[in-house]
Amino acid sequence: MGRFERLFELLPDNVESVLITSDINRRYFTGMKSSAGTVLAFRNKAYLLIDFRYIEKARETVKTAEVIETKELYKEISALLRQEGVKNLAIEAMDVTVSRLNVMKKHLKCVDIIETDVLSNSINKLRMIKDEEEMEYIRKAQEIAESAFDDILGFIKEGVTEREIALELDRLMLEKGAEGISFDTIALAGENTSMPHGVPTDKKVKKGEFVLMDFGAVYNGYHSDMTRTVCVGTPDEEMEKIYNIVLTAQEKAIAAAKAGISGKELDGIARRHICDAGYGEYFGHSLGHGVGLKIHEQPNAAPSYEKNLEKGTVITIEPGIYIAGKFGVRIEDFVILTENGCINLTKSAKNIISL
Repeated sequence: MGRFERLFELLPDNVESVLITSDINRRYFTGMKSSAGTVLAFRNKAYLLIDFRYIEKARETVKTAEVIETKELYKEISALLRQEGVKNLAIEAMDVTVSRLNVMKKHLKCVDIIETDVLSNSINKLRMIKDEEEMEYIRKAQEIAESAFDDILGFIKEGVTEREIALELDRLMLEKGAEGISFDTIALAGENTSMPHGVPTDKKVKKGEFVLMDFGAVYNGYHSDMTRTVCVGTPDEEMEKIYNIVLTAQEKAIAAAKAGISGKELDGIARRHICDAGYGEYFGHSLGHGVGLKIHEQPNAAPSYEKNLEKGTVITIEPGIYIAGKFGVRIEDFVILTENGCINLTKSAKNIISL
């Protein structure tokens, strides 16, 4: 069953047509990356309306929808709506701006526009469960990131800066076949590692410091995400203690991860271990999030996420402890949930690496 068919199965029966305008969701349904284009789908047919800049690529690439070169978008959408005889049109309420909604209302008077989140929610639910093709792209993205990590270990040494490490990681991922990077690469050293989403600076790495790297590659639109914390030289006793608390918390969560567990429960497994060790106040973010065409997407492993996680969900498991003025440790893998457990897509070693 195709993605459009699965979408309409999730939508209420009274929704007759949908308009998909966001870049990410357009790519999800058509397989084509572009900065423009509109998808109009009915229960029995779908169209991609796109302008001259992309028309040749679209005709070669898109197999799930009929491609139409557009010159007057809303006039052409109106004609198709009338042709199909539909009475309503659902839009991506989570993505459409007020300005764009006003334009739609002005030009699409032949239908009632459904402004609720019904379409956005249905697409998000559909995208949560990855099919085999999506999983293969995610695996490939992760392989690229891990290969870059293997190489960066030979680059990190006393005297290099955080910014140089981040730039080299980016270069390595692109060199190894990444379409892009998943997000602005985080590379932090020493006391800066206590900032979970710190920005790389010109700070130079010193001997005996942790270096924390959070990064990912994009392959055919799909993201990977991993974090490793390594030490330049030998970690002291406190650093080693904190590292092992984080590692055990992560291992416990991975062992418990499976379809049917709630995001809150999964988060709680790692959080309890860190709290019991006396560092609960230093773990201030959630355990993990979904990954796919976006680096952060549903579902979540968080104290507030009470829904059960489903089979085929890809989610990060990334506990951390961050002590301001000293250092921080985060270890992040991401996994595919199965009925009886999970498949860990992250193969890089997690023992303390001393460089």
